Amino acid sequence: MKKVIVLCTGNSCRSQIAEGYLRHFARNKAQIVSAGVETHGVNARAIKVMAEDGVDISNHTSNNIDEYFGQPFDKVITVCDNAKERCPVFPSSADKFHYNFPDPAKVTGTEDEILSEFRRVRDMIRDYSEEFVANEL
Repeated sequence: MKKVIVLCTGNSCRSQIAEGYLRHFARNKAQIVSAGVETHGVNARAIKVMAEDGVDISNHTSNNIDEYFGQPFDKVITVCDNAKERCPVFPSSADKFHYNFPDPAKVTGTEDEILSEFRRVRDMIRDYSEEFVANEL
């Protein structure tokens, strides 16, 4: 079974959404985890917009990359430029993928405007995740 890790800065939004969709689309084809170079807790708005799309991430935890040090991964996905620059070196055999998704947690405005951005980014990550599973797993 393939092992995939998704990395982001705080493991609160983008990597959590990606982990949820990758698990959803991969079913039992891969073991999927996510982590951050920091931990900020799972964002409540990420949980909300994922639930709207039928994917429950409410039991996810925010994990630090150090928790996975020394574990072999087949695929490493970074979902923000900061994580790509700061993530530790993984075994050379791991295939590395990168997509810099916008950070919805940085958006300001009304609650409706913020949730709209979370949904927009969620949809981008859903499309990326579905394509990743189809082509890489």
